[in-house]
Amino acid sequence: MIKFSPGNHLYFIGIGGVGLSAIARVLLEQGCQISGSDRAASPYSDALARDGAAIYIGHYAENLLKNSPDAVIISSAIKRNPEVEAAQARGIPVYKRADIIAGLMDGRTVIAVAGSHGKTTTTAMIAHILITTGREPGYIIGGTLKTTGTNAAAGAGNVFVIEADEYDHMFLGLRPNIAVVTNVEWDHPDFFKSADEFEDAFRRFSLLVPSDGALIGCSDDAGANRLLDWRGQQANTPKLIPYSSYEKRGVVFNRAIPGEHTAVNELAAIKAVERLGVSKVESAAALRTFEGVARRFEILGDIGGIVVIDDYAHNPTKIRAVLSASRSRYPDREIWAIWQPHTYSRTRTFLDQYAESFHDADHVIVTEIYAAREQPVEGVNGAATAEALHHPDARFASTFGEVLDRLIQGVRPPAVILTMSAGDASRIGMAYLNSVVKVNQT
Repeated sequence: MIKFSPGNHLYFIGIGGVGLSAIARVLLEQGCQISGSDRAASPYSDALARDGAAIYIGHYAENLLKNSPDAVIISSAIKRNPEVEAAQARGIPVYKRADIIAGLMDGRTVIAVAGSHGKTTTTAMIAHILITTGREPGYIIGGTLKTTGTNAAAGAGNVFVIEADEYDHMFLGLRPNIAVVTNVEWDHPDFFKSADEFEDAFRRFSLLVPSDGALIGCSDDAGANRLLDWRGQQANTPKLIPYSSYEKRGVVFNRAIPGEHTAVNELAAIKAVERLGVSKVESAAALRTFEGVARRFEILGDIGGIVVIDDYAHNPTKIRAVLSASRSRYPDREIWAIWQPHTYSRTRTFLDQYAESFHDADHVIVTEIYAAREQPVEGVNGAATAEALHHPDARFASTFGEVLDRLIQGVRPPAVILTMSAGDASRIGMAYLNSVVKVNQT
């Protein structure tokens, strides 16, 4: 296990991302010296800079050379990089998240939340319950917890809660005492080449839970059900705890965040903290004050009967769930769904599922695909994706400006504008709100 000590100088390549910034945040609070770079600033890197980290924009070897760190940590998106090459040339060790993640929480009770979707909100709910009930947990979340304004904290208590990311096998570096699996639905086809390969990674993750620990899985999901069954047939089986939407009967402790999927996430969080002695009564009271996570059904504004919502949804199941929640909460409003497909591989692999995911929207606008770490793929683009959707009003917009123009010209109250993106399309909603404010001021 790789552990760092107070005073160690660590350099993060990709420090502006939600995953690496969280690790940097925890190590900074644990007394390490932090520096790092990214291709652009982000709220996460800005917050680290305010708290003493040295942040560089752009990836240049001289950034690393002027810091002389003890180790370099890289995000999964980093491939060839001049800073990595400079570190390797000087014998400075270079680590991925999976290499160092267990050392951050060594000696603490670890709750790890995995799953294709729902893991960010569930992790946040667990952290919020533990914070509210005075447990002072450490935590790493794939989004900003609104009640604390940050995505990570070292914490002073003996519990650490972490969102267990399957991409690049990060979660295989964890040592969880309690593991929650919200679902096992094939994703990241650029890394996992088949559904079987994806499920095998979750099986390996489940083996990390010791016999005196607990594996909590959603029995509503076929993949999570298979995982629980499989783990029960292996040696050193931990306590297996299924949970299901049937247990909640539609009751949601926090009405600010709609949807049946929210109720199920709440149940998972309650099951997890019960293992630590937190009662259902305590959990229910805490969840009533849960304000959610940034970019998870986040209401950006409501002007003149038009509500603007931003969500991170980018796979078919989550898109259906978010649209269903929008329809349930706003049954009498037209829903305008703005979708930014995320990565060429995901769009191509799951196109048939995406085609059936937008029935709860009245209008759909598809932007160009957000490439993230990928190179363009011939024939896979936003226009072709919009044409493939089984929806009477699905259209492609080549730029965010074109999306904004269509919204300004077409949306009339009462309505919902819902942006769904794991990339940068979330800014469309704020641009629309700003444009409406300017019009009203003239």
